[in-house]
This record gives sequence, C-alpha cells and structure tokens, in this order.
Amino acid sequence: VQLQASGGGLVQAGDSLRLSCVLSGDTFTDFNMGWFRQAPGKEREFVAVISWNGRSIYYSDSVKGRFTISKDNAKNTVYLQMDSLKSVDTAVYYCAADRGFSRLVNDYNYWGQGTQVTVSS
Repeated sequence: VQLQASGGGLVQAGDSLRLSCVLSGDTFTDFNMGWFRQAPGKEREFVAVISWNGRSIYYSDSVKGRFTISKDNAKNTVYLQMDSLKSVDTAVYYCAADRGFSRLVNDYNYWGQGTQVTVSS
C-alpha cells in the first residue's frame, strides 16, 4: 500500500485548503482512512477518520465544524477540506490507512509522506 498526500501550502488565517491522499497498491474500499497532523515539537495527533464505506466519520474536537473528511472510491482518494484555518492548525498533515477503524496513531499500518500546512495569522 502506498499513500500520496498533496494539497498543503501557506495560507492566511480564515482561508481554506483541501488536502488529497491517493491510495495505490491495494483495494481502496478495504481501508479506513485517517488524517493526522504533527506540529513542531509535538506528538502526532488525530484529526479525522472515515470508514471504508463512508458511513462512520469522527473528528477531533479541535477541528470539528471546520474540517470535513470525504472519500471518492472511483479515484481511490480521501480528502480533507479545511475551512476557517487558524494558526494552531499549522502542522505536517499525514494520511493513513488501515483495515481497522481507529483514531489512534499506533493503530495505522500505512502512512503517506505528509504535506505541510502553514497558516499565518
């Protein structure tokens, strides 16, 4: 399984970004897909997860109401729409995949390379 994340960049507070992550090498619909982030000097933390069938979605409290996770099975892609961005959202964002459904970093077996999101205030 390979994961390729993209879409990061430098934006101002209040702006929006959409991250994408393409899964290859296996059947996309076999996997639950998560987004995590890691700010400098901090541990990697959960952001959002969507189940393989799209029926279960969870968000961290810090992004709930501002971020939206979605998936397009035809494109083997999971998205993270980030609105009303704040400076505290600055981090490297990682997509992850696993056959189990979890919000825990250590439960995921497959990780993308990360994409930098920087929000200036």
